[in-house]
Amino acid sequence: MEDSFMEHEYKINSVWDHINAQEKEDMKQYADRYMQFLDAAKTEREAAKTIIRLAQEAGYRSFDDIIKAGEAPKAGQGFYLNHKNKAVVLFMPGTEPLTAGLDIVGSHIDAPRLDLKSHPLYEDGGLGLLKTHYYGGIKKYQWTCLPLALHGIAYREDGTEVTINIGDNPDDPVFYITDLLPHLGKDQNAKTLAEGVTGEQLNAVFGLEPLIDEAGEEVKDPVKARLLSLLHDRYGLVEKDLLLAELELVPAGRAREVGLDRSMIAAHGHDDRSCAFAAVDGLLNMKETPSRWAAALLVDKEEIGSVGNTSMGAIFFENALAELLNLTGGRELDLRRTLSQSRVLSGDVTAALDPTFPEVMDKRNTAFIGRGVSINKYTGARGKSGSNDANAEFLQDIRKIFDDAGVLWQMGELGKVDQGGGGTIAYILANRGAEVVDCGVPMLSMHAPIELAAKADCYMTMRAYQAFLAQ
Repeated sequence: MEDSFMEHEYKINSVWDHINAQEKEDMKQYADRYMQFLDAAKTEREAAKTIIRLAQEAGYRSFDDIIKAGEAPKAGQGFYLNHKNKAVVLFMPGTEPLTAGLDIVGSHIDAPRLDLKSHPLYEDGGLGLLKTHYYGGIKKYQWTCLPLALHGIAYREDGTEVTINIGDNPDDPVFYITDLLPHLGKDQNAKTLAEGVTGEQLNAVFGLEPLIDEAGEEVKDPVKARLLSLLHDRYGLVEKDLLLAELELVPAGRAREVGLDRSMIAAHGHDDRSCAFAAVDGLLNMKETPSRWAAALLVDKEEIGSVGNTSMGAIFFENALAELLNLTGGRELDLRRTLSQSRVLSGDVTAALDPTFPEVMDKRNTAFIGRGVSINKYTGARGKSGSNDANAEFLQDIRKIFDDAGVLWQMGELGKVDQGGGGTIAYILANRGAEVVDCGVPMLSMHAPIELAAKADCYMTMRAYQAFLAQ
């Protein structure tokens, strides 16, 4: 009797139903590495620094050294590009020429957060406070009543760079944004969620103790003066230095396992460091030299529209390819051919079905947490506005790669058609002529200060990227 067509129905109930004991152990070890990365990479700068360290430990050379040497890199000899300490590209040369195209996983390493304003520190009501400007799409009320850490860099007047990291070491103080008590929240409760806390109300408590003048003289803004004194004692900074500083408030604390079974991870920055780390880990741990060039492209500023010179909207990646092609006498036409022959997984997270809020999703066309990496044929909003709509030929190639490698995958979308949606860097690379599809970790509470992802999905995303890059 011939097989029923129903036997070929593609259905995954849970990743755990489809993997063996060794894969479960591999998944556990991968989750441990990923959580260590999250703890070290609270900002895009820290993510870039950590990725470069991992690449160096794997024997990757600097892009600058490659160009200075004037010799085309050899197959199997990886190298990395550090772009302004906020974007990184890891290259693994293949046995085929660069003009045959690259296989690229492109992800972003920035995440929603609170940036300090240029004039951040002030005193009001006896409190020392920090003014913030939120970065990326957030629900503002979610950032109140949380322990926060301050990360970033500043420069003294003499040009000395100072790294600031307060709130993530066990002995550090943390910072805090207040909210109204329920007893006085009548007017606030009458507002919408979006209006309940405004951007200008996201002011972080920085201190309380006033500076006491030993001579008994009155000190103007004594709490602010005390805080400036502490900053100077610890970092050698004065108030003028804060005007130019790049400082970010992020949730304090480590990534934590969630559930009695420890099957999930709660952390800041799953979007999109879950995909960024999957690309890095998958590439650095490839066992054989690929035939096509492979690259992990980790960029900044995706959360604010891919603008700026460290984003995918910049041309630093094309410039790097032009430099590499120049080593072998390449021309402008060769650069265009390289990009048009390239294939890309736009590695970004997607929304999984939340059973508490099912009304915003189409259950028949959504990703589920715990069922593997999600392929999103398109993102965008409403009528696919702002999306890259991948073609069937490329999707077939991806299906074969994943199936041959035993990768568990599912199809997803960003909510019901008229609910909204979201974008990724996919359309930018597609505009360069490459074949691109969105592919990443399905997750819950996206863009919240602390997001939730399944270890199984993070692991399968790494497996998917590694299989793709190993072609």
